[in-house]
Amino acid sequence: MIRFKAIVFDMDGTLLNTLEDLADSMNQVLRDKGFPVHPTEAYFTLVGSGAAKLVARALPKENRNEETIKECLDAFRAEYDQKWNKKTTLYEGIPGLLDALIRMEIPLCVLTNKPQNFAELCVRHFLGRWTFAMVIGQREGVPVKPDPSGPREIAASLNIPPEEFLYLGDTNVDMQTAINGGMFPVGVLWGFRSEEELRESGAQAIIAKPMEVMKFFG
Repeated sequence: MIRFKAIVFDMDGTLLNTLEDLADSMNQVLRDKGFPVHPTEAYFTLVGSGAAKLVARALPKENRNEETIKECLDAFRAEYDQKWNKKTTLYEGIPGLLDALIRMEIPLCVLTNKPQNFAELCVRHFLGRWTFAMVIGQREGVPVKPDPSGPREIAASLNIPPEEFLYLGDTNVDMQTAINGGMFPVGVLWGFRSEEELRESGAQAIIAKPMEVMKFFG
């Protein structure tokens, strides 16, 4: 079995189950603006490509104009600022996995389409007992996933070739990001999307429980 030297985690749907807080925040915006809301389960396919895409997907098709998207995006960010830690939790098995990787001195990194400030806030709040070598979120002027900018920046900063990174994620965007960045894409089944989507998007392996990651490191 391949032994990788570092790991990159997606955040939402991989490390953290953020779905309810995201859904509650977006639905409150929709409710305030007089638009129909969505059941929480619908957000499995609405999230995953950043806040702007979430807002656009959640709005009725006839209201997806630039002005309305911007107005609702600003409102969503304000709403999520109040709700980001109300229902969010680590997925079962993630603490044990992080402990095991730390014991092996495997560098841990996070690459997410969450805004940088929220990414750092979530890591401090939910993942503060572990040390992460890098936390990269959405930043002004830098393309978001699946653009390879993030993986390349991480690889260069850690001075580890991209092919020696395992990339763990739960969506097609994650698998495409890993492939674009030259990393090994592994899809997780506890997140927001289906095994079919992950395989169609290029996952080289699929795992059902976090500790299954360790077979690639030992």
